[in-house]
Amino acid sequence: MGFFCLVGMRVSKKKLNPNLEKEITRLFFQTIADLKTPQFIKAFLSDLLSEAETTAVVKRLAIIYWLSNKRSYENIRENLKVSSATIAAIEKQTKDSAGIQLALKYIKADEWADEWAKRIKIALGQEKNVL
Repeated sequence: MGFFCLVGMRVSKKKLNPNLEKEITRLFFQTIADLKTPQFIKAFLSDLLSEAETTAVVKRLAIIYWLSNKRSYENIRENLKVSSATIAAIEKQTKDSAGIQLALKYIKADEWADEWAKRIKIALGQEKNVL
């Protein structure tokens, strides 16, 4: 069934022509890459996916991210309103995934940059230190 099981959408068991499937898959990923900004990507995916599908994908990413930050299953379960079985399945599916590891690397780099930007603003007196 693959990594993402989109809510409310039935996927035909009939196989596409492999060349066509490869081309439309490439088109999908290239479209996302071409959009460049989070705002454009959000607009595109909001039009493409239902609210339930978006929520499912967002929760999957949150589970992956929080597991990488050593949050407990209980904490993830309570905050995201998901089952332990869901957390375990996502952890198993993504544990050695190169794509997920690359995404986590980008997320952590953004967090590091944001933290240092705040520190620099505080040092320059442009922002109050709320620590």
